Amino acid sequence: MTETAKPRRLTPKGRATRNRIIEAATELVARHGVAGTGIDEVRAAAGVSGSQLYHYFDSKQALIRAVITRQADAALDAGEPRIGALDSFEALRAWADAAIERQLENECRGDCSLGSLAGELSTSDEESRTDIADGFLRWKALILNGLQAMRDRGELRADTDLDELSFALLTALQGGVLLSQTIRHIQPLEASMNAALAYVRSFAPGARSPGSG
Repeated sequence: MTETAKPRRLTPKGRATRNRIIEAATELVARHGVAGTGIDEVRAAAGVSGSQLYHYFDSKQALIRAVITRQADAALDAGEPRIGALDSFEALRAWADAAIERQLENECRGDCSLGSLAGELSTSDEESRTDIADGFLRWKALILNGLQAMRDRGELRADTDLDELSFALLTALQGGVLLSQTIRHIQPLEASMNAALAYVRSFAPGARSPGSG
């Protein structure tokens, strides 16, 4: 059965085993990339037999798609740079600071994120690209919902293009992370997030309009 087939009902033990396999695959992909991660390595790291692994994932692609889903959900979990309630300037700043802090803790090294998965898979695996795109669009929708709340409260002007702003914030995060991890320095992420937040603030009532002299 693949990840796109009708899901089977799992026992608590089965869910735990499946999660352990996904966690092992995520850690290996963070270190070696998708291409450098083999099924046998995942099996050994998860401490499962080959038949156990294939009971939950009938191919490497099915396993990687489960990793993508896990990482798309990770931003909503406690301890991650959260995007679930970005409904104030303070919340946006805290979100940016959390993303920056995470990269500092990781010494700006690569990890198994949607961005890194996109870089490796988006041009070679259409199903994975679609999953990654869906994950990004979920994040973007959550950002947009927060901005909508701000506009409804009058903290952003009525003519604010929320779709543009939500993409700007998400792009600032992903592009900043990619460049910081490439040059091993936090400055690109700090610069991109600061610029994006300043752009959002420019839509506050009474603020100077974007592009004005």
